[in-house]
Amino acid sequence: MLDYMWELFTYAFFRNALLGSLFTAIACGMAGTYVVSRRLVFISGGITHASFGGLGLGFYLGLNPILTAMVFSVLSAFGVEWVSRSQQVREDSAIAGVWSLGMALGVIFIFLTPGYTPNLSAYLFGNILTISSLDILWIALLALALSLVFILFFREIVYVAFDKEFAHTQGLPVKGIEYMMMFFIALTIVLSIRLVGIMLLMSMLTLPQIIVNLFTSDFRKIVWGSMALGFLACVAGLFLSYYLNVPSGAFIILVLVVTFLIAKMLKRHSFSR
Repeated sequence: MLDYMWELFTYAFFRNALLGSLFTAIACGMAGTYVVSRRLVFISGGITHASFGGLGLGFYLGLNPILTAMVFSVLSAFGVEWVSRSQQVREDSAIAGVWSLGMALGVIFIFLTPGYTPNLSAYLFGNILTISSLDILWIALLALALSLVFILFFREIVYVAFDKEFAHTQGLPVKGIEYMMMFFIALTIVLSIRLVGIMLLMSMLTLPQIIVNLFTSDFRKIVWGSMALGFLACVAGLFLSYYLNVPSGAFIILVLVVTFLIAKMLKRHSFSR
């Protein structure tokens, strides 16, 4: 059994999948901690599903669907932020509108795409075993950029994440931090689609953080813990998906859900003693 597992590492596609999982876990660990701390889970779900419109547009125009989804997601994120701030529209209403618009446009563009209907399963449900070297480069650059942002602006990000009003009193550029983080959240969502897919991506951005948050409220520890937990879940999901020949995203999220239930039971048991 161990020999068979080690044999997988001789395949380039499996090594690529591990590298992609590592960089994705790093990016999702940082962006997801901000999402959970700011309680932006619904916004991340809206951006995730809005990206489907960009994917459909890419297929229709014959362009790289990830690039068009990236543009669509960033514009959607900024649009939600701007509309909710400037147009007296409730944030949840703006998110619902962007969510619905993105999904509707995606369906229309894909239906109008000439020729064969594109294989959407890798984008909807994820399959990191198909990740390319270029995909790894993109997600690695994102992880590096996010790391630099967190190193340079860690205090500002923490203040804005937990208490915007206090950050204002400290003279911090709250609006700039919010737009910057929304930009990186959108990029993280799009570049992680190949890992778990649109349908499950919101869980990758939140479940590791929620699990770690059961045991600590320290922002820095949640970031590091969610990175490690996300990567371990990816590795477990990769092996299961390879052996059972199913999309990796479903097993990655399943591993995280089971881990959450076990952590919750352990936490409850420790309090009952």
